[in-house]
Amino acid sequence: MCTDKTEADLDRAGMPVGRRSFAALAGVGALIAALPARAIAGKPVKGRDVTIKTADGVCDAYFVAPAQGRHPAVLVWPDIRGLRPAFRQMADRLAGEGYAVLTINPFYRWQKSPVVDAANDWGNPEVREKLMGYRKQLTRATGETDAAALLAFLDAQKEVDTRLRIGTTGYCMGGEMTIYTAALRPDRVGAAASFHGGGVGTDKPDSPHLLIPGTSAGYLFAIADNDDKETPNEKVLLKAVLEPRKQWHEVEVYEGAMHGWCPPDGRAYNEAAAEKAWARMLELFKAELA
Repeated sequence: MCTDKTEADLDRAGMPVGRRSFAALAGVGALIAALPARAIAGKPVKGRDVTIKTADGVCDAYFVAPAQGRHPAVLVWPDIRGLRPAFRQMADRLAGEGYAVLTINPFYRWQKSPVVDAANDWGNPEVREKLMGYRKQLTRATGETDAAALLAFLDAQKEVDTRLRIGTTGYCMGGEMTIYTAALRPDRVGAAASFHGGGVGTDKPDSPHLLIPGTSAGYLFAIADNDDKETPNEKVLLKAVLEPRKQWHEVEVYEGAMHGWCPPDGRAYNEAAAEKAWARMLELFKAELA
């Protein structure tokens, strides 16, 4: 999970501190240069910064879609480092695949994005402590408050084809938010993908995975190797609720991939595993959003 234990796991694995930090990737241009060429291929896209009013305040976010036409929408819940250049670039890439993508600042109640940058690096224990404090205040209730406003925003955009269902993706703490989103609007949300998601399946009576039978979405759970070692029963719980369902579903532990392996600016970034997870997400969307 996104804790000091993860940092210790990365230390033991020999991953250098700040390997793809904001200091090393100052600005979007440097990030694009660091990504594989295939990551920036696709349809021409147009992006814009947006603000969305929720019941709890004003959420700052990034919306991007193909330059022409109407497309299925995707709501992205970032990891604990929030909305930043890496997630904007990931949104651009997904838009290039033919989706209208909204990536939000999950911490808008307390701070505008970016919450992590060159001056406030995740490698700083004080920054991590602050973000952990924010994260602890995010619950199912806040997720539903946000999802209601964010889904409504997407359906109001001219680039979104409302005849098609919406997808949602979540990274780290965003994993459980994908389930809450699908449970809130089973009529609209058709696909949910969790990447190294934290707490998506537990033995607690309010575990997010228990909401899955009441949803109509297909699901992808891409689990980090070290997360699985810490909570090996999570995959079992997820499979138990997914396998009886007819919708597309996949639960896989990514062997050798550490928590946080998907965002390209992360210390744990694993290109091969990230590309595999990306491809599986596109398969999910193809199956459930068309």
